[in-house]
Amino acid sequence: MRMFNCLTLGAGLFATVISMPAQAQDAARVAAIVKGLDNPFFQYMHQGIEEQAKADGVAVTIQAAANMGDATGQADRLTAMAMQDFDCYLVNPISVSNLVQALVPVAQKNKPIVNIDSTIDAEQAKAAGFTISTYIGTDNVAAGVLAGEEMLKLVPAGSKVALVAGIVGDVGSNARIKGFKQAVGGKLEVVVMVSADWDREKALTAATDILAAHPDLAGFFAANDIMALGVQRAVQTSGKDVKVIGLDGIVDALKSVAAGELAATVAQYPYVVGAMGVEACKAAAMGKELPANVPAPVLLINKDNAEASLKNFPRPGGDYPDPFREMLQQ
Repeated sequence: MRMFNCLTLGAGLFATVISMPAQAQDAARVAAIVKGLDNPFFQYMHQGIEEQAKADGVAVTIQAAANMGDATGQADRLTAMAMQDFDCYLVNPISVSNLVQALVPVAQKNKPIVNIDSTIDAEQAKAAGFTISTYIGTDNVAAGVLAGEEMLKLVPAGSKVALVAGIVGDVGSNARIKGFKQAVGGKLEVVVMVSADWDREKALTAATDILAAHPDLAGFFAANDIMALGVQRAVQTSGKDVKVIGLDGIVDALKSVAAGELAATVAQYPYVVGAMGVEACKAAAMGKELPANVPAPVLLINKDNAEASLKNFPRPGGDYPDPFREMLQQ
């Protein structure tokens, strides 16, 4: 089988990619829809889906949104796949609601729905007549707590910090910010929070303005690495010693941490999330009962472990709990 390596493709890739194991006519058939590949995080999720499908003998068709904001286009692609004959649907929605209606015909055919990374709103799903078979993703509050705890080690008590959130209303962004605030509450002063829409240039502009308005600022927490890298550029331009922590663990952020630029990032492993999603779909297609919620591994990365993290990328350095792998081995 010839495999696409999505990491070498441009950010505009959204065409269907099919991974077909040569040995199995009756392999489980999985439809996967992910967010835009303009963000490297979802490129690695795509890679994990594809490579795990090959390893497990699963036939997978993958589509991606045109970009991170293409909520309608993503729903349209899923609607088209919902009309086809798949055994399981693996979905990574742009918002809590944009894929709900597209999943109604999937539910009517009693096909399992595996939700990865960003959640589908359970109440909206229920109102539409379906439930999610399992959710696999980061505990974003816990990830935010890790970032906050690291910031407490980096700046003096009572220091001023700023927060850079993603798209307004995004559940993952809100949870990360919530976790950070929980960790630093009463110990650091959060002077401002802005939304930069997961965009590096918007984060750079926002951070430049914040640094001018708060010359005594000690730190930034950005809800993803793309924005953190924009913030770090603003900090470097200012010439100030301001600590910047991101979240995701993309390669550019790991390199920045290793170089002593970004102070830290909380690494998620989208490759693992995608791979576990395929395992969950295969287990569901075999009739196995799936756990409702499975946390994905996260790890705080600072200068002490950044080089090792780069070496192991896109996988974590050690083992991690994976109930689906255990099911498939039974």
